Amino acid sequence: MTRVLKSLSEIASDYDAIVLDQWGVLHDGSAAYQGTAAALKHLMARGTRLAVLSNSGKRAAPNRARIAAMGFSSGLFDCVMTSGEALWRDIANGTIPERRFFPVERTKGDARAWASDLAIDLTPDLNSAEAVLLMGLPDGTNLSDWQPLLEEAASRHLRIYCSNPDKASPRAGGHTVMSPGALADVYTAAGGDVVYYGKPFKPVFGSLAQALGTDRLLMVGDSLEHDIAGADAAGWDSVLIQGGLYAADFSTGDTDTTLARLCAEKSAPFPTYRLEVLR
Repeated sequence: MTRVLKSLSEIASDYDAIVLDQWGVLHDGSAAYQGTAAALKHLMARGTRLAVLSNSGKRAAPNRARIAAMGFSSGLFDCVMTSGEALWRDIANGTIPERRFFPVERTKGDARAWASDLAIDLTPDLNSAEAVLLMGLPDGTNLSDWQPLLEEAASRHLRIYCSNPDKASPRAGGHTVMSPGALADVYTAAGGDVVYYGKPFKPVFGSLAQALGTDRLLMVGDSLEHDIAGADAAGWDSVLIQGGLYAADFSTGDTDTTLARLCAEKSAPFPTYRLEVLR
């Protein structure tokens, strides 16, 4: 059964490093959760190595900068790995053959900044694209907004490279927004070709383990489908943060019953541990 924790310090010494998700664990997209930075500084002071593994369509460097701007010192994390970084590297080394992409991004300019130093073209014309780059969605968007794009991409048999498999992300105030993985799943269900980068897929877990030089790792996340299932497949232990993506679910009723229901709904394994918020 899943063990209830009061803080990560109870188990930190059992692992060579602790790997943390971003949204729903460190911050809500705009500000750090209260006490989180202090908790991580305490762990680091005790000798715990820390890393970040995020389903962010952006590269590692801007994510490290964003985290630092929210109050997490730049030297806190040994490594920051993102799904966007993994995709960038595969395009750079020629693993991905396409060179002309139609970008879907959260904020205008994100894709162009991400593609810096890559020998590719970003085009606003889907008809001239060789593939779709799905790295972010504007907050407040819904599936119907993107149906025409999906239908056109399907008619041209375009592959979608999804660098953020998350289906939803928490935001300030306790609400959630649709994330790129939801759009990619609709395209897959309709018979479209999607290549996913990030959690829960094993390569990104392996890349981080290699970078850290150990596989005795603990994953801390708020998504059963991505953080917990991915860690389980990689052979890592995991901690589910209840106050992130599933905050509303855990706000009422028995927590054990809620966890069992969510695991059944998401077809996900039980986490090794659970913690209300990171501390």
